[in-house]
Amino acid sequence: MTRLSQGFDIVYWEEPRVDADCLAPTLERTRPHEGVTRLIPVIPQSLDAQQTTEALAVLLRMEMTRHAAPHIFWYYTPMMLAFGEQVHSDLLVYDCMDELANFAFAPDGIAEREALLLERADIALCGGRSLYEARRERRPDLMCLPSGVDIQHFAADPAVTADPDDQALLARPRLGFYGVIDERMDLGLLAEMARMRPAWSFVMIGPVLKISQDDLPRAANIHWLGGRDYADLPAYAIHWDIALMPFALNASTRFISPTKTPEYMACGLPVVSTPIRDVVDTFGRLGSVRIAGTASESVGACETLLGAPGHVRAQWREEAQACLADKSWDGIAARIAASITDALAARQGAQRSTADLAATRLPGRRHYDVLVVGAGFAGAVMAERMARGSGKTVLVIDKRDHIAGNAYDHHDDAGILVHRYGPHIFHTNSGDILDYLTRFTGWIPYEHRVLAAVDDQLVPMPINRTTLNMLYGLNLQDDEAAAEYLRSVAVDVGDIRNSRDTVVSQVGEDLYARFFEGYTRKQWGVDPSQLDKSVAARVPARTSCDDRYFTDRYQCMPDKGYTAMFSAMLDHPSIEVMTGQGYADLPMELSWDHVVWTGPIDEYFHHRLGRLPYRSLRFEHETLDCAQAQPVAVVNYPDYDTPYTRITEYKHLTGQQAARTSITREYPADEGDPYYPIPNPAAQDMYRQYSRLAGDCENVTFVGRLATYRYYNMDQIVGQALATWRRLDARWRLDALAGLGVVAAE
Repeated sequence: MTRLSQGFDIVYWEEPRVDADCLAPTLERTRPHEGVTRLIPVIPQSLDAQQTTEALAVLLRMEMTRHAAPHIFWYYTPMMLAFGEQVHSDLLVYDCMDELANFAFAPDGIAEREALLLERADIALCGGRSLYEARRERRPDLMCLPSGVDIQHFAADPAVTADPDDQALLARPRLGFYGVIDERMDLGLLAEMARMRPAWSFVMIGPVLKISQDDLPRAANIHWLGGRDYADLPAYAIHWDIALMPFALNASTRFISPTKTPEYMACGLPVVSTPIRDVVDTFGRLGSVRIAGTASESVGACETLLGAPGHVRAQWREEAQACLADKSWDGIAARIAASITDALAARQGAQRSTADLAATRLPGRRHYDVLVVGAGFAGAVMAERMARGSGKTVLVIDKRDHIAGNAYDHHDDAGILVHRYGPHIFHTNSGDILDYLTRFTGWIPYEHRVLAAVDDQLVPMPINRTTLNMLYGLNLQDDEAAAEYLRSVAVDVGDIRNSRDTVVSQVGEDLYARFFEGYTRKQWGVDPSQLDKSVAARVPARTSCDDRYFTDRYQCMPDKGYTAMFSAMLDHPSIEVMTGQGYADLPMELSWDHVVWTGPIDEYFHHRLGRLPYRSLRFEHETLDCAQAQPVAVVNYPDYDTPYTRITEYKHLTGQQAARTSITREYPADEGDPYYPIPNPAAQDMYRQYSRLAGDCENVTFVGRLATYRYYNMDQIVGQALATWRRLDARWRLDALAGLGVVAAE
């Protein structure tokens, strides 16, 4: 709630306290945060249940006289409805965070009161996907807002943040947990892990509630530190080696969506969790999050994480940043603020009719709230959200003659749906990002498979067990045999300094020469030894026979193509689109209040610090008089003598049936449209200087891969754009909400 305190008068109403010495009902008042008042009702012990309810209603009604209307009641628990429903509110919000009826000592009648609250609420929120799935049939407009995180709060630097005194002397490795310690904890699992690894320190932070202190396992390496203030949690966590989430699998944890997971990730920590459904579904495929059901599995997962090399940990941090892009509290606050604004407008009769809205947003207007430069993923998502989510008028321009950016697809002369700028295969682990795009497209399932032409054979790429057996005439039967083979050929290069070191340290010299050396020289125009090690940080070598190129949970293609999806995204009366239109030659009579820039950041500043370097691509399209040209959509050509890097056959992607087929050969180039930022220190230093200039541009928002000089997958761009819009919308919405009153009941 403190995220909404700007523009709100927030009153946080806690559970009543019964006091034997109290003579009359009263309120204890504190102010823990600017704009937030904390109230604790104090009730005489002599009052019965009915009298208590009536007294609370009187206190609430009196409190409301201190705050200007409209009054918004925000419920975290249905039990407060007993007295809250006796007092008029202008808007009612129900924020369902847990299946409270399943908790120990749950009050009688809580399920019935929740049903009533779900029915009466103007806005209903749900704090986790599994909880949402269990309730959405009862409330079709239920909003799913899974766990978010104050990223800046938790992203502390361990080099400058002191290790707290009560933790500083504990041995490493340290495995930590913070949160309420109650019947949801698997204390037996914790005790067994501590027994199995007596040299590890288990740090447990949080109040013990609803269970006895006698229930806590006691061991020399389990350290119960008690509760800590929210502000102090990052100082503890950043000095751990692994974060634990040892939740029991019982009725009270069936629907939980722990906020700890993104908080731990924001701290830069790998996580080991028991198989809580929302954790598995949302984070389970990340390299830094391991799911383990037993003490033995948990210890094994911890040992794997502890042994990970530095470049893998760097990869985890990148994964975490991408995953958290759409999970910030700022974004969640913005969505809630938007819903409150819209609901109040509807309640007060202030919402304009569709006809009136259309009349004010006809194409051809000269002034716009926002100008969006670029109609690719970043620009289209920002435009759609600002129009539909923020109520802004938006002009979208693109210097190309089409929308959809590099994802643009069209039917060629043979009727095949081809991608003008090379294959784009959608894959993501984020259900939220998939749900967002599903508003504008249907999907067809597609799992991408790639073959590499090596020694007159087509072998699976990424390298897997089948690849090894085919290339070397081996008979590796299981993962361990393949892992042992890779260990036998890996080269100890000592300190990993560049891309070549990264590869040979994992797969050895021969596989490096066959798959990576020539391909990388073609792609980047330099030898791998001259490239930063981050270029090969995700070298895909598997010990299984899994031949899918991606392992994301969701892999699919838009059923009518990407261009059709973008058209639906931009189809809104508040959006006007101009293609073939550059920023520099916009008509002088056009004006706007805010710019969203998705083009190259150095171009916005007229290259005043120099030009940021990119590698480009050239595409050679051809239609062949045969039904199928190759066995999979993409075949890579890693040898240096073949001038192109890969050939794509599109019918594999779309599932089309036709007598002819269309292919594209892909040639790396020095000149042309910017595709891949050059990963070297000089380029990164120049970008940081441009980024500082961008930070001084108050009414310009930079978003997307070109504007942030970083290569992103499509889903990562969508996630970044959604997170960026939420931060921007929060600023607009909170300004518009100035003067509203909120009464929140816990």
